[in-house]
Amino acid sequence: MHSLEVDIRVRMTPNELLGGRPVAVIGAGLVGAGWAIVFARAGLDVRVYDANRSATDSALPLIAEQLQELNSFGLVGDPDEVAAHLTPAYSLADAVDGAAYAQESVLERVDVKRRLMQDLEQAASPDLVIGSSSSGIPTSAFTHGLKIASRVLIVHPVNPPYLVPVVELVPSPETSPATIDFADSLMRALERSVVHVRKEVQGFVLNRLQAALLREAWALVEDGVASCEDIDRTVRDGLGWRWSFMGPFETIDLNAAGGIADYAARLGPLIHEIARSRTHDEPWPPELIRKVEAERRQLLSQDDLPRRRAWRDRLLMALAAKREKESEGPFRPGPEAPSGSL
Repeated sequence: MHSLEVDIRVRMTPNELLGGRPVAVIGAGLVGAGWAIVFARAGLDVRVYDANRSATDSALPLIAEQLQELNSFGLVGDPDEVAAHLTPAYSLADAVDGAAYAQESVLERVDVKRRLMQDLEQAASPDLVIGSSSSGIPTSAFTHGLKIASRVLIVHPVNPPYLVPVVELVPSPETSPATIDFADSLMRALERSVVHVRKEVQGFVLNRLQAALLREAWALVEDGVASCEDIDRTVRDGLGWRWSFMGPFETIDLNAAGGIADYAARLGPLIHEIARSRTHDEPWPPELIRKVEAERRQLLSQDDLPRRRAWRDRLLMALAAKREKESEGPFRPGPEAPSGSL
């Protein structure tokens, strides 16, 4: 019988952690399908379920296509063997029957997620651990007061989850320590880069950082400072080069001769003044959205969005393949990494 009691000192395979039991993916959109690849690539048996039957049926062929692409970059073995771990499920009960873990990736709405949790209380085994792919809704918003609350936490990926390794673990006050330990062990066994968010906050860490950058990007366009393409170029050909292998604190630690305290003394006042200069917090106005949309559509037509997404994914695959070759795994090397690694 599966148990949440996990000795995190012992490195176990995903199958060992789950006791050979399957995983349920609930919600078969882009994120859910991406999670299915993560689990199947690790050799886990995966039931894919969506309340919309057509979404369930269409997910598996799309996953098969992505597995072929991943194989071409050396990121999976035989695509057919990986795909054989995937099974469609046409009811929630069938999806979670005997499952040790479920990844929820349904609509980003509190009422939808809470209704699902209520259904899972009835359908799931009493030891099922549930990770939610919520991008910003805290766990407690849809689990508070439910019997299942101790076994639910946010396990938030970046899309596509099979190419970007980071996941945020965000428990609610009702999530048990055993659930957190189990989710941490499972994600590490799946070779995810785990971030522990210590308290519930809307947007967690990743989307709060992204929101701060987006707020300034939109404001710079609105103020006529720069075009959308020049702002994208600044990140793509400037900040993004360093951010592809280090975060903001390490970046500034290396950007001053004396390290981070020296940086704070030299440039802290400027950064503070820039932050103070951006005091308005109104939503993006419709005319600004139309302006940005028009600029983007001049660069990329609506019809070309799927092609460009495929281009993005191929570049991410190439980056993932290079990282695995040079650092022997999907994690970004830290200060202890050997010289010459990514």
